[in-house]
Amino acid sequence: MEKLSEHPLAQSIFQHAHSQSISLKEVEHFEALPGRGVKGNINGTNYFIGNRKLIADQQLHLPQAVEDRVSQLEIQGKTVMILADENSVLGAVSVADVAKETSKKAIEKLKERGLDLVMITGDNHNTAQAIAQEVGISKTLAEVLPEDKSQQIAILQKTGKKVAMVGDGINDAPALAQADLGIAMGSGTDVAMETGDIILVKNDLNDVVTALELSEETMGKIKQNLFFALFYNLIGIPIAARVFASFGLLLNPELAGLAMALSSISVVTNSLLLRTFRPGKRNYLSMVAPIIMILLFTYIFTLFARFSTTMGNMMTSMP
Repeated sequence: MEKLSEHPLAQSIFQHAHSQSISLKEVEHFEALPGRGVKGNINGTNYFIGNRKLIADQQLHLPQAVEDRVSQLEIQGKTVMILADENSVLGAVSVADVAKETSKKAIEKLKERGLDLVMITGDNHNTAQAIAQEVGISKTLAEVLPEDKSQQIAILQKTGKKVAMVGDGINDAPALAQADLGIAMGSGTDVAMETGDIILVKNDLNDVVTALELSEETMGKIKQNLFFALFYNLIGIPIAARVFASFGLLLNPELAGLAMALSSISVVTNSLLLRTFRPGKRNYLSMVAPIIMILLFTYIFTLFARFSTTMGNMMTSMP
């Protein structure tokens, strides 16, 4: 049954069974139950494998020995899949969703940026708390169904917060769509990647920090470019309109057109400096360049204006 599921944990179970050369049986009437697990019919018998909610839905009871063992595994941060048929619980499989070391570092960097971090998951409270504690997240929303994830994000948005959601599965797609910014992992499902606004190709949470840094620098460039456009108009239009004629500053049409072309050159050049962006490092070249460009193009504007004035005087003095 897990072979037919697209969930990452299901694929882990299938890959392990495959490595053990376990023979598989044909499954009929397979159905994925979002937020619970899967079910299917094998040789005329209906089987279910999933979390506690799925077992409760079938009105089955966990034997005390199984309950104790499952709870122990959950406290260790493992996700437990319970296998049952229509009449009783048959067994359980635990999957360790091991957190990457890079994830813990990414969480620390996000905290340094003053972001309020919340882990939202369909896992039970014990597993969620164990994983959250391991990576350094203090707030968790556990046992949340796929359709409820988007509702939880909507609740946060109603408090006036901007919410970014990072997810990788089919169950995360509604939440990714609801969030102000949806970030999908590159190793996730096609639905998640199609829904997300940003796709992290390398499947590394540190790229969330990189995306935020790059977006901030991009917005900075946009503001700088808007300033350049305003700056050129404030200087160029009065000179071209002969406002400063008494100071000897004029601009004939030919040079005025060339001067305005420099505005586009400055914007493009300033934007290209984004190529020097490096994650986690200050882009000093990008910071200093606007000041240098303002001084340089102001000088060029003044040079053009004086050249126009000189040419105008020469034409006037000619017999």
